[in-house]
Amino acid sequence: MSNIGLRDLILIGHVIRPQGITGLLRIVSYAQSRETFLQAGSVFLDKAQNELEEREVIDIRPHGSLYLLRLSGLNLIDQAEIFRGAGIYIRKNSLIKSDEDEFFYYELLGLDVYLITGQYLGVIKEIFPTGGNDVYVVESQGKEFLIPAIHQVVKEINIPQKRMVISPIKGLLDL
Repeated sequence: MSNIGLRDLILIGHVIRPQGITGLLRIVSYAQSRETFLQAGSVFLDKAQNELEEREVIDIRPHGSLYLLRLSGLNLIDQAEIFRGAGIYIRKNSLIKSDEDEFFYYELLGLDVYLITGQYLGVIKEIFPTGGNDVYVVESQGKEFLIPAIHQVVKEINIPQKRMVISPIKGLLDL
């Protein structure tokens, strides 16, 4: 058992069900790659009543659009069955940024967005990848604005102040 709290963790997937009889877990991953699991070294699985159980990551491999995850101490189907539907978390501090201009989604969600003129626009409510760049969904007074995550538009991101400053290109904020 671990005394770590959810505030120190980030959700990176969930268990669908056991796979086979040897304790493998069939999972959906929210991470960009399986390396996230391997770099973390261990994961936390939520059981009933928000009880978290830490397990060492032994292996993870692709299985179609899903993954098969092998964890320490899970060697039988009955041991894996108790984690059916469980969320899979890792420590936030185990995430590795490749450069200082990289941000994790959990850091950006909830940021207040301002125009370069100082005018308040809204709050980042959702982020979705589009291939070339992410798009931030900014909600303001019942409206949604789609802001491309490109340097021509996003001028500043200040995580400690929970603030983003943008310089919208012509037509970006027109409805």
